[in-house]
Amino acid sequence: MSATAQQLEQLRRLGSATVYEAGGRGGYVDVELHQIVPGSRAAGPARTVLCAQDDNLMVHAAMAEVEPGEVLVLTMPQPRAVALVGDLLATQAQAAGAAAILVDASVRDVEELVQMGLPIWARHVRVKGAEKATAGELNVPVSVGGATINPGDVLVLDADGVAVVPRLRVGEVLEAALAREAKEQLKRERLQAGAKSYELDGLRAIVEAQR
Repeated sequence: MSATAQQLEQLRRLGSATVYEAGGRGGYVDVELHQIVPGSRAAGPARTVLCAQDDNLMVHAAMAEVEPGEVLVLTMPQPRAVALVGDLLATQAQAAGAAAILVDASVRDVEELVQMGLPIWARHVRVKGAEKATAGELNVPVSVGGATINPGDVLVLDADGVAVVPRLRVGEVLEAALAREAKEQLKRERLQAGAKSYELDGLRAIVEAQR
């Protein structure tokens, strides 16, 4: 079952940290990423691409298939600092209605990408270009920063990073994330009133038990 537009908007608003915690701390991209457009956030089902090494032929192929609201996930066998995306490919993704791009490699034309405003996260920023000679695969499971991303899994991307929600768990994780949000709001109000997490969370007892 595909995530609804309403579910995706709620996940986008909740953000990667809340969704990661609500999902059981299981799915997240454990690598330093460049958030190319400051302040951007996105959520959408993954359209996965496995390129040949140092080659972006399959990125061009993916642009012929990407659908509105999807997050393009661009990978290679080894995530080297080779630019899989520049402003022309990003223009195609934006025109097709992609929600975002996650690049486990490099991007370039960063100033132009910022002006475009399409949310993009990348492992590297480098000028080195890719070849366009060898076919890879589309819509297959890929790995990014230790996280397995299957086609259709939902990604939540923001300044904190990327959370991965398995396609069949979207409803469950969203419900848990909304409950967590409500609980944290109540806790925030208590903290603003002067309460301390050391007491509220039972942390004093943990410390004293170890003394």
